[in-house]
Amino acid sequence: MPPTDSSSFRRSLRRDHNQIHAAGDSDLDAADAFQRRAADLLTDLLADDPDLLSLAWTTLLLDAFLLCLDDFRALLFGPGAAAAARPPLDRLLADFFDRAVKALDLCNAVRDGLDLLRQCRNHLAIAAAVLSAPAAPPGEAQIRRARKALTDLTILMLDDTAGGVVGHHNRSFGRATKDARPQPPGHHRRTSSGGSSGSGSASHLRSLSWSVSRAWSAARQLQAIGGGLPVPRPHDIAATGGLASAVYAMGAVLFIVAFALVAAIPCQDRGLQVHFSVPRTFPWSAPVTALYDRIIDESKNKDRKHSCGLLKEIHQIDLCSRHLMDVTDTADFPLPEDKDAQLQEAAQELVQLCRSLKDGLDPLERQVRDMFHRIVRTRTEILDCLSRPHGTE
Repeated sequence: MPPTDSSSFRRSLRRDHNQIHAAGDSDLDAADAFQRRAADLLTDLLADDPDLLSLAWTTLLLDAFLLCLDDFRALLFGPGAAAAARPPLDRLLADFFDRAVKALDLCNAVRDGLDLLRQCRNHLAIAAAVLSAPAAPPGEAQIRRARKALTDLTILMLDDTAGGVVGHHNRSFGRATKDARPQPPGHHRRTSSGGSSGSGSASHLRSLSWSVSRAWSAARQLQAIGGGLPVPRPHDIAATGGLASAVYAMGAVLFIVAFALVAAIPCQDRGLQVHFSVPRTFPWSAPVTALYDRIIDESKNKDRKHSCGLLKEIHQIDLCSRHLMDVTDTADFPLPEDKDAQLQEAAQELVQLCRSLKDGLDPLERQVRDMFHRIVRTRTEILDCLSRPHGTE
């Protein structure tokens, strides 16, 4: 399957977004128009059988989320802004932003997961460089070096809770490393190889970052974000001019994005056992439900069920490393001609995978960072609005 053209799709998303805003909402209720925009953005992510949960697709999902959040903010600070500070909308907004705070921890955990993937790529790059060198067919020393890199990669990915290597960054999107707090007693610093300066036991390779504690759980965080999402009552919808429905829509979008991130990227205590359903009466219900069902189906795939993440590239890492270990499992040097041909083909696949990881990780991390800061900024603005006396602009 060809890779998703993320740049052109992103331009299409933003062009449609701008055209909608240019047209105005004179013929549609603003809140209903917001829900339809959210539905369109999520539907586009399901169109044409995309590479679900690939680096490129996940980046596009976050792009759609940021567009929804921009629209949500514009809706709340539009002509009906004063309603945000009055019941029942103040209560619904307060509930939404309590859930949004949970997503901030998740952003930091995902960032650590992306760093784990960078370390995986480093091991892959060593094996690729050794095996694809043009000077001569690889000999025993080169193959042993490549197998060592792949063994280190396997060890790195064994802990599917991702509480090991990824837990020792002591950083968050809101703090600089130079301002790090004193480490707790017994803290083990990471070495340059990504391990611990201690014994390496998984028992102490748990998260010690500022925003993700030892007891932090991605599964529980998902439950806190999406569990019991309050469905607006008809009376509340009428009393708020439809804004109650918009808050509910934004809550559902926040959950499905968080759910996809936890599914795709290694996170501490990763788990997708979160029941989520929405009434079918909303314009965005069908694409949100379809995304949820597709991700659940992927999690049940026997080839990926026990992976540390459902990201397409993680599956490719596993396949490539296993294939290379099988091909190089020999005591015959120089390699027989048929083995050498298989080795060169596998090495080229590894080179392509390294290039894909290099091109995809940085854009996705930028989007996760942007998600973090936009949630913080929007929450601050809305809380300022809620703190004003009722009826003031």
